Amino acid sequence: MHPINSRYPAAGTIPAGTDIGHVHLKVSSIDRALDFYCGVLGFELMAMYGDSAAFVSAGGYHHHIGLNTWHSRGASPPPQRSTGLYHVAIRFPSRRDLATMLKRVLDAGVQLQGASDHGVSEAVYLADPDRNGIELYRDRPREEWPLTPDGELHMTTGPLDLEALLREAE
Repeated sequence: MHPINSRYPAAGTIPAGTDIGHVHLKVSSIDRALDFYCGVLGFELMAMYGDSAAFVSAGGYHHHIGLNTWHSRGASPPPQRSTGLYHVAIRFPSRRDLATMLKRVLDAGVQLQGASDHGVSEAVYLADPDRNGIELYRDRPREEWPLTPDGELHMTTGPLDLEALLREAE
């Protein structure tokens, strides 16, 4: 058994094909959230529940992100030093796709909060209008992931060369 897994044993084995289907975010304004998620990031609006919820996706899926004001209409963002969602990670199929999205985000005047090379992936960090954290990233091919001499995964956090990434944008 892997050393990390022996410290935190699983109750059972989760099927390998399991993934995270969607995230649902509390927002203060559906219109403002849709301006960002559809207007800037390019998600497609799939459905709305009146003026209190919207569901957006990539590629026609029923929804990857749910947005609602059920308990948050007109509310302010949570304080910085509180528990809750750290960020939603949106994975792009290629480095060029990530670069194109980065250019779109910067052209829209969205401020980046960070950019990192994690060895296994390249990521840029920002926030939506309600200060929900967003990671835009692409995975490197598995054969490029950094390993320790013992063959264990060794994720890192180093600076990401944004200029080099942007040169790949369409």
